[in-house]
Amino acid sequence: MSAAAVPSAGSPTAGASRGMLLMLLLPGLAALVITFLLPLIWLLRASFASSTVGAFSGGDWTAQSYSTVLFDPFYWRVTWNTLVLGFNVAVFAVILSYPIALFLARTESRFRGVLTALAVAPLLTSSVVRTYGWMVILGDRGVINSTLQGLSLTDGVIRLTNNSFGATVALIEILMPYAILAMLSGFGRLNAQLEEAAAMLGANRFRIFTRIILPLSLPGVLTAGLLVFVLAISSFVTPRLMGGGRVFVLGTEVFNEATVTLNWPLAAALSVMLLVLFSSIILLYQRALRALET
Repeated sequence: MSAAAVPSAGSPTAGASRGMLLMLLLPGLAALVITFLLPLIWLLRASFASSTVGAFSGGDWTAQSYSTVLFDPFYWRVTWNTLVLGFNVAVFAVILSYPIALFLARTESRFRGVLTALAVAPLLTSSVVRTYGWMVILGDRGVINSTLQGLSLTDGVIRLTNNSFGATVALIEILMPYAILAMLSGFGRLNAQLEEAAAMLGANRFRIFTRIILPLSLPGVLTAGLLVFVLAISSFVTPRLMGGGRVFVLGTEVFNEATVTLNWPLAAALSVMLLVLFSSIILLYQRALRALET
């Protein structure tokens, strides 16, 4: 195309193109403002309200809720429990999902589409249903305990639920499909020709994996870890059911303050803390990604 055919910045054609782009962006921007920005503004205002009534109607502004969150040791333990739960779930979900995602990305089988669909098929089932399934498996009279007792391998019940272990196991299985999808989308840098060249130069499979496959797949691994971590620390149903009221994380505490004690300002302040955690993790992810690219 000649230079004369390219519209200049000040030409009517360029102005019409910008106007068309703006029109295309407006619906999405409006939806973002209505569904995210306005609720976020209300959440911030509610966190500074002096009472539950003030969270809805306005009134005196106070930092009492943030003072409670920052200086009460209980909420520091809750925050720590949330971070530990998210870290454990992210690490094990990525480790277990990595071989599956790598196989799906490398396979040339004609059944690749079917295998990929099977890997993410659990997403078609509600997380509540899957959590109840884990309660049946890990319960005191569940499949595992009944089998161990039937084989006379244990004398009593092994506590696999109503604790952090049960919540972690259930969340790992529930969030693995997200990790697989994230890694599949991030494995675009893998190149079979590089592996063939390394093999021709005498590198064994372990060296090929550690020096070529793993470094090239790290961006996808980091993306999967970030996604799983964010979903894990914001989860409520699974820690609530699998924890049996004994696992305290930010998601369960926001629910308790909003629906049980009806302390909406404190619930809003805890939600803001959760958003701060999200933002901090995303910043760390971006720095790690830039470090890998340099």
